[in-house]
Amino acid sequence: MRNAAQFTIVAVLAFLPLVGSVRAADDPREIKWAELMPPIEPQPKKPKTFFSGATPMGDNAAAGPPPPLKEGAWMSQKRYQPGQNLPPRVVTALNGTRVKIGGYIVPLDFESTTVKEFLLVPFVGACIHVPPPPANQIVYVKSKDGFEIHDTFDPVTVIGTIKTETAFTGIADAGYSIDAERVEARTE
Repeated sequence: MRNAAQFTIVAVLAFLPLVGSVRAADDPREIKWAELMPPIEPQPKKPKTFFSGATPMGDNAAAGPPPPLKEGAWMSQKRYQPGQNLPPRVVTALNGTRVKIGGYIVPLDFESTTVKEFLLVPFVGACIHVPPPPANQIVYVKSKDGFEIHDTFDPVTVIGTIKTETAFTGIADAGYSIDAERVEARTE
């Protein structure tokens, strides 16, 4: 009987480290915004056209300035986003990873103070008061039940599974998407 008890204690002690590692595997990977940008491949330098005989205005010099926009038409034009003519450069190795990332929200779908869809951006005011950051620095977040916000300028932490899917919104294009498990106010 005593040997059976000793065997049980030894077996339990042997499996305790495994339980801790399983719990650690469930913890989300905390990522920083720099990790969302893939390494930059060096590009060959282009010759400077101005010094090679071309005019500063290029071939459109004869066309003159673009025609003025109709009143209010500027609102229907897509906002300029760096690299918008190319597919977003994303880190595909992050696809399907459970992550934890902090940032600021730009609400898209909300009712009163409950937000269900938003863009997560690295700095306050991005996409609203300034041109949006590149698509690989914007994360489209969907929160099934929504969450309460007190102020749109307060930082938040999002926990969920990240996907390398481009999301097209009226404000900016996002290179990543997250189905949020939790959205919490960030205290630090």
